[in-house]
Amino acid sequence: MDASILGQIALSYSPIIDRERNVMATRLTVAPLNPGQRLAVDELLETVSGVWPADGSRVSLSVRSESLLADLLAVQPTANVIIEIPKFMASDPVHRDDILKLAANGNMLLLSGRPDLPLPREVLPAFRYSIIDLADDRRLHENGLPAGVQRSIGFFQDGVHSLADMEGAFRRGAIAVLGWPMDDVVQGKASRTGSATRPDLQVTIELINLVDDEAPLPQIEAALKRDPTLAYKLMRYINSPLFGLRVEISSFTHAVMMLGYQRLKRWLALLLVTAGNDVNLRPVMFAAVRRGLLMEALAEGTADETMRSEMFICGVFSLLDRIFQQPFAELLKTIPVPEQVVRALAHGDGPYMGSLELVRAIEGGTMHDIREHAEQSMLDMRTVNRALLKSLSGALQLS
Repeated sequence: MDASILGQIALSYSPIIDRERNVMATRLTVAPLNPGQRLAVDELLETVSGVWPADGSRVSLSVRSESLLADLLAVQPTANVIIEIPKFMASDPVHRDDILKLAANGNMLLLSGRPDLPLPREVLPAFRYSIIDLADDRRLHENGLPAGVQRSIGFFQDGVHSLADMEGAFRRGAIAVLGWPMDDVVQGKASRTGSATRPDLQVTIELINLVDDEAPLPQIEAALKRDPTLAYKLMRYINSPLFGLRVEISSFTHAVMMLGYQRLKRWLALLLVTAGNDVNLRPVMFAAVRRGLLMEALAEGTADETMRSEMFICGVFSLLDRIFQQPFAELLKTIPVPEQVVRALAHGDGPYMGSLELVRAIEGGTMHDIREHAEQSMLDMRTVNRALLKSLSGALQLS
């Protein structure tokens, strides 16, 4: 994942969320830093396949370069690669044969935007769904479409930023939504902390405190045994391909010894943000895991292990206020975190704030926003893109 194209583009990503609130694919947006520069499509596909191999998860490519997208249409990416095609290119006879060939190859094709005129009859069946921006869809009548208009294919809703947006899109018949529905996901709900906290979350928070205090191993093991589900997740995690161990770990004591206190705290942090059972929070959990891995990856080569660990915690915990529906000032009284993490999350300053803002920009932001925050963090785009791809690959291994 070090092709020259990584220094020539800005990458951003967002989830594609289905009606069950599961992430069905990752949307990877590719924007050229220099719009006039010719980019190598083979390098792009090689880079993408390093994270999303042919037998792996699906990725949707939203390429913001007409020449690069034209080159992409002319080759044969693996079938797990979804390709977004803007309406003006879908209507152009120059691309007709390439579009039909991709559809025959099994690639899902998404029509981006509504054409002013109907697509050619032979091209329309190649597109599984269209992508409609929420700003356009807000003008629709309550029955889902303007009077006298019918949709010939299903649609994905773009530009979704809140729970209300997401639920409204699904009510109008959207197959999936593209974006981060996090803005109002916690509105009007009771706190989940305190006496109302579920037992598994109580044990997780207790374990985080024990590990932070470097409590004796028997005490940690005793806490783990109080929650069989938590213990099972630990054993599954330690025996996963992510660790590459040659022998199976069959005891809690051995598992904790193999992890060590730092990696155990890291695993507990991941567990804390993914232990909820509210389906509407799944995109938030998806983002939290990737934020932690990305912030850690951004620190590689410029920070020691302690700082990288703290930046991981900062990213993972950066959405706890939405998950637990409490402000950070209250949440961080019960969960031990380093002082620099408190500064970033509760006060919006400190040495980790720049990286956190960069990570937020990468979550579907514009090329200019990403580049600006990268420069403020004194990082070049090759480093940022490489870190993003590494974090997305790591997140897929965890799942």
